[in-house]
Amino acid sequence: MIILIGGSSHVGKTLLAQKLLEKLNYPYLSLDHLKMMFIRGRLTDLTVEDDYEMRYFLWPYAAELIKTAIENKQNMIVEGCYIPSEWRDQFTDEYLKDIKCFFITMSEEYLRKNISLVADKGSVIEQRLDDEVDLERLINCSKEFKEEADKYDIPVIEITDRYDIDEITEKALKIITNQPKN
Repeated sequence: MIILIGGSSHVGKTLLAQKLLEKLNYPYLSLDHLKMMFIRGRLTDLTVEDDYEMRYFLWPYAAELIKTAIENKQNMIVEGCYIPSEWRDQFTDEYLKDIKCFFITMSEEYLRKNISLVADKGSVIEQRLDDEVDLERLINCSKEFKEEADKYDIPVIEITDRYDIDEITEKALKIITNQPKN
């Protein structure tokens, strides 16, 4: 099974991927690492600032990697803000039956009340370099991911009042085990 964890920056996708790795023993791939491979290898002119363009540049490569994992009957967690809402378009039904996807978002109220905590936890798993946290950008990105998830029928875990990684992990496991076939 392939588990896709999408959503905006700073919502805890990588931390959740780590927790799922510990529970399920599935390896995970951070699409940020794939992004940096292309940037550092000078395989694209896109930069770390080009998030939207990077999503559509990276996704076809990630999709082929996912197909290869499925063909080899391997499990994997793929996480990152570079999973587009229309992710299903890259796969036939043969592949879709082995993929579960959900997004994580944070409510505007949660972000406004907890922005310093969100910023402080930004490097809990991966070290972020020059990580400037822009509250309004995070609010807008979370709203956009939630709207897109609704439009494309993608389950959402929305953090509204407190961030409890164990609770979020349990919600993710319920989505993974109960989500109908795509």
